[in-house]
Amino acid sequence: MLTPEQTAELKTRLVADQIRLADHAHEALAFTMDRDKDRVGRDSMDESTEEEMYSTELRLHDRETYLLTKVREQLERIEKGEIDDCEDCSEPIGFKRLMARPVTTLCFDCKTAREQEEADVAPQEA
Repeated sequence: MLTPEQTAELKTRLVADQIRLADHAHEALAFTMDRDKDRVGRDSMDESTEEEMYSTELRLHDRETYLLTKVREQLERIEKGEIDDCEDCSEPIGFKRLMARPVTTLCFDCKTAREQEEADVAPQEA
């Protein structure tokens, strides 16, 4: 069980992450809107380089959008008082783990077990 101080510290961190990610989302939107400017007189190498940069920027934006969703879900879990409950086993997650990875919903043991399951399945798919 987290103390009220730990919960407040975690919430402050999540809110800061939410603001940072939302700012990045606005920057990504501006980036996509400015993309078509100054395209006259460009050669194919310039176009290729710009296309690769654009693709990378969009992938980063998608990852940050996914992370922003997880941050919002964690803020909801704080409001419900469930932030430190593992979603698999209901055991406490622990403050240090939550501070290291604020969007985690699994305790260390459950996360380790899940990663092992994924590792066991991965060679079979290859």
